[in-house]
Amino acid sequence: MIDFELGAVQERFADIVWAEEPVGSGDLVKICEKELGWKKPTTYTVLRKLCEKGLLQNDNGVVTSRISKEEFYSSRSQQIVEESFEGSLPAFVAAFVSKKKLTPAEADEIQKMIDAFREGGEG
Repeated sequence: MIDFELGAVQERFADIVWAEEPVGSGDLVKICEKELGWKKPTTYTVLRKLCEKGLLQNDNGVVTSRISKEEFYSSRSQQIVEESFEGSLPAFVAAFVSKKKLTPAEADEIQKMIDAFREGGEG
């Protein structure tokens, strides 16, 4: 099972892997030094932790993800809805839009998703 709880630093690291994979661990060290200002031990420590969480894998020095970025963020979003809003997507959306006003384009995009869901025979 994958642990979807990541700190900001781990999330940024995962984003780098998703953008670069497959990436050699040595190349990953260089990228993290350039983009994050990290030393080699820091890169390997964070890599090890994300491998332990089941998000990444390091196979003979080649680092890849075990799930895609889209799958990760989708699952994490579902987890937030379940844990923070008792599984209620409408409650989540209401909380979200109470602080951030939707643009007309965003509202149209959401409506298209709802329409597509209904046309698919669901709901």
